[in-house]
Amino acid sequence: MKKEIKKKFGNSENSENQYNDIIEGRNAVLELLNSDRDINKIYVQNGEKHGSINKIIAIAKENKVVITEVEKSKLDFMSKTQNHQGVIAVVPPFNYCEVEDILNYAKSKNEDAFVLILDGIEDPHNLGSIIRTAETAGVHGIIIPKRRSVTVNSTVAKVSAGAVEHMKISRVNNITETIKKLKDNGLWIIGTDGEAKTFYYNQDFKGDIAIIIGSEGFGMSRLVKENADMLVKIPMKGKVTSLNASVSAGIVIYEAVKQRNK
Repeated sequence: MKKEIKKKFGNSENSENQYNDIIEGRNAVLELLNSDRDINKIYVQNGEKHGSINKIIAIAKENKVVITEVEKSKLDFMSKTQNHQGVIAVVPPFNYCEVEDILNYAKSKNEDAFVLILDGIEDPHNLGSIIRTAETAGVHGIIIPKRRSVTVNSTVAKVSAGAVEHMKISRVNNITETIKKLKDNGLWIIGTDGEAKTFYYNQDFKGDIAIIIGSEGFGMSRLVKENADMLVKIPMKGKVTSLNASVSAGIVIYEAVKQRNK
């Protein structure tokens, strides 16, 4: 099917999006429009003039964003999630920030730093879910490695329901070196590990902290684990002895939220 569509449209999308990203889905595009991120163009499916599509069109026109109506087959070809819901936005590549930007953001809000370190999350659905949870919980920023990690892409953006547009994310060369810099800035580093002796609900999450969530299947790498100040675990009562990374992140993040809001 995609080969047929490609023949019909040629390589116009490939050339246009070679150095760009796409955001697809109604909620994700709405959040994009409500953020400060640049938008090159929005494609809307012919005939889709109801519900939230009308809101997207209205906001886009107000912001002077170019809107192009196209056939569904063209959106199907452009889509990476196969669930575009009749709208796709073309944007410049995601603008990662520096770790210092995250710490300065916490200071600007006069809040103790609340940072998330993801050590090798490779599933875009997990990353999107974690970003969505982190944004709702008030996490100031997320740090991911440049290697062994999924980047922010269209799937991540869609799964995050647009939260990625409001979250500071930093990609670093070396997680271990970054942990040392965070420690120099007064942050306590709390890792999650199934072999830890302390349950997560017995750990103090107040103050300036960074929580580490390990990769799917392997957890934290050895050096990252060794550089954590404390390790915590989630109790497992069933026969399955591990949780999805995004679920684990949500449990620990909201324990921190509970403690920090007391």
